[in-house]
Amino acid sequence: MISRIDLRGDALPEGAALRDLLPRAEFDVEAALDKVRPICEDVHHRGTAALIEYAQRFDGVTLDRIRVPAEALRKALDDLDPAVRAALEESIRRARIVHAEQRRTPHTTQVVPGGTVTEKWVPVERVGLYAPGGRSVYPSSVVMNVVPAQEAGVESIALASPPQAEFGGLPHPTILAACALLGVDEVYAAGGAQAVAMFAYGTDECAPANMVTGPGNIWVAAAKRYFTGKIGIDTEAGPTEIAVLADATADPVHVAADLISQAEHDPLAAAVLVTDSEELAAAVERELAPQVAATKHVEDRIKPALAGRQSAVVLVRDLEDGLKVVDAYGAEHLEIQTADAAALAARVRNAGAIFVGPWAPVSLGDYCAGSNHVLPTGGCACHSSGLSVQSFLRGIHIVDYTRDALAEVTHHVVTLAEAEDLPAHGAALKARFGWKVPDA
Repeated sequence: MISRIDLRGDALPEGAALRDLLPRAEFDVEAALDKVRPICEDVHHRGTAALIEYAQRFDGVTLDRIRVPAEALRKALDDLDPAVRAALEESIRRARIVHAEQRRTPHTTQVVPGGTVTEKWVPVERVGLYAPGGRSVYPSSVVMNVVPAQEAGVESIALASPPQAEFGGLPHPTILAACALLGVDEVYAAGGAQAVAMFAYGTDECAPANMVTGPGNIWVAAAKRYFTGKIGIDTEAGPTEIAVLADATADPVHVAADLISQAEHDPLAAAVLVTDSEELAAAVERELAPQVAATKHVEDRIKPALAGRQSAVVLVRDLEDGLKVVDAYGAEHLEIQTADAAALAARVRNAGAIFVGPWAPVSLGDYCAGSNHVLPTGGCACHSSGLSVQSFLRGIHIVDYTRDALAEVTHHVVTLAEAEDLPAHGAALKARFGWKVPDA
């Protein structure tokens, strides 16, 4: 059901050579660009009419307009299962606790007497958030996108989610209910690349956004790449992934359950176990079959995900090598189930989020840990972070110098300007002092 990769032989290679040995899904965003480019430009030129046409073509629904009526949001919340509402409210409450702590405040540094640099933090003015609606419905993604944007102080928030034929062309009602709970009343029935294009270019119904965030399929990722430079994006989210670093103390029942929980997202989802214990590896492999048989989405998601090239049990000589492997892999979600999990977690450099010990599974982070589940995939954790309040803030430096403070450093500025063959830069300072460089 899942393959093995044995790295217990010679010393582990470094860098790219090690990454090349590890499992990873094929996810060619560049190839998808050719298909999304005409869709995006069609939305640019035809606006709502193009969105309506794509809703018919891709989602099988006939729409009169893209924006979801306010009464549909109210009804979705009124009709929401009380248990689901309570769970969403708790998820929102915990996310707010964590994200409120991420707020930044202005800070002024006195560089020299009379010379200061202040950094102030300003939220983007308007964001477009995307909540997937393909194989599964993700109200949790609404929470994870909206809460940090709100805590950052973003004034204008819009959300798009694919229209559903089962619900009369509206997004899934649980998505709508989550929006209502969060106070987001600008919601659009639009999915895929065309939703990203709607936010990037704007239409007669939807004003353009400064930034688009949220997970999606390869078409959403390709559209984000297409618009990079025109709008801000969070990340080009690829297939979801879990890596579990475990030793002989781990419970194979827990490990197998966690691998399966990630595999049920998508047939391209990655489930990777890294362990120095062949006994644990064998026990997890034995445990997978009965747990898979007892769950849902087996043939269309879980089995192809576990059997795919992106999933494997990776055997290593010891946990030191295991740490090198998970750092090279840079998982979206990394669980550490070892005897001293906290100490190992402190040494990890590359992961979207780290889950420590047997009582912090990834599923907790998906919903109610308080952390954010919009995380870098495809190894991007080596240079990117998950979604946070900081994602929606811009740092602006404010430079304030007196005459004396400028005079004191002018000779350095002029020297550096001339070294770069940019004499007008130096002249801009000389002009303030009668075209003479003040004494140092």
